[in-house]
Amino acid sequence: MPQATAMYPSITEATMMPRLVRIGPNLYGAVFTLMKLLPAHYILQRAEERGELGADTVIVETTSGTFGLALAMQAALMRRKLVLVSDPAIDANLYRRLTDLGARVEICHEPAPVGGYQTARLDRLAEIRAELPDSFCPEQYSNPDNPRSYGVVADQLRHSLGTVDCLVGPVGSGGSMCGTTRALRAHTPHTLALGVDTHRSVLFGQPDGSRELRGLGNSLWPANLDHGVFDEVHWLSAAEAYASTRALHARHALFQGPTSGAAYQVAHWWAERNPERTCVVMLPDEGYRYQSTVYDDDWLAAHGHAAPAGPAQPRRVTEPGAAEDRWTRLDWRRREYEAVPGAVPRPAQELPLAEEALS
Repeated sequence: MPQATAMYPSITEATMMPRLVRIGPNLYGAVFTLMKLLPAHYILQRAEERGELGADTVIVETTSGTFGLALAMQAALMRRKLVLVSDPAIDANLYRRLTDLGARVEICHEPAPVGGYQTARLDRLAEIRAELPDSFCPEQYSNPDNPRSYGVVADQLRHSLGTVDCLVGPVGSGGSMCGTTRALRAHTPHTLALGVDTHRSVLFGQPDGSRELRGLGNSLWPANLDHGVFDEVHWLSAAEAYASTRALHARHALFQGPTSGAAYQVAHWWAERNPERTCVVMLPDEGYRYQSTVYDDDWLAAHGHAAPAGPAQPRRVTEPGAAEDRWTRLDWRRREYEAVPGAVPRPAQELPLAEEALS
């Protein structure tokens, strides 16, 4: 007889938790439809409980990716006004979904002289908040409710798999990897955390620069990124992430975005090298927004990404600046940022918000 289907109050609650899928003898994927639903739902619910969302409070945030979509979905369900500040990198289909959900989306068309589009967006966000009598900003990059929301994912992994020896995932805001890892280590302190970044992202010590691979990496240091959580850091190029994304689909029928592909490449490598240990990889969102890019052979060829998949293992380096534009890894060893030799010096004052890359 068919099992009764669980009932959820809303679509966000029904889809914010990952499905656990076995993709290797000792490798499991935490497969999200839209991972950002989890912190968006949690942050807004906690804000409402604390009385920070009044009847006329306008939610405002800077985003060019899926956190904006998650906020728009939750704001629509909560019947809340939402203003999002973005830049020209925002995907046209995503923009349409945001506006269909009732969000007002402002585009900053010119980068700031210092800090580029990130600073321009932050400046415009501040202006909008100054114009509004009552506003609330989720501040996913500094709000501790972001990493705190992933405690339920850690509980799900422990209850389903028992001990998780290694967690692999992309890093952007720091919320998912830091929050899940800390909650796992409350029970298994040995659990390893492998962060996946891309070249010319400042998160783990490289100089800032232009990045094709979106959805991970950053040009500013988010306050929620706890460097002391990570045992290893891996940097992947866009071509390697795209090839791995297609391989994830071809081998396991998992239709995910390129951040998932990047994380899968690292997790597959680690799991094969440690066959007696359990590895989980975070796969943040589905691949529908990439059908005309990553999943299109003509697009890949036109952008110089039609070459065979990259190396079967990463090149090991001893400092971030030595990473070439290929798959590279650094033994981070749970060190604070300033303790890592060769890391680009960062400002004494971290900015509370940062750009969310497309994912």
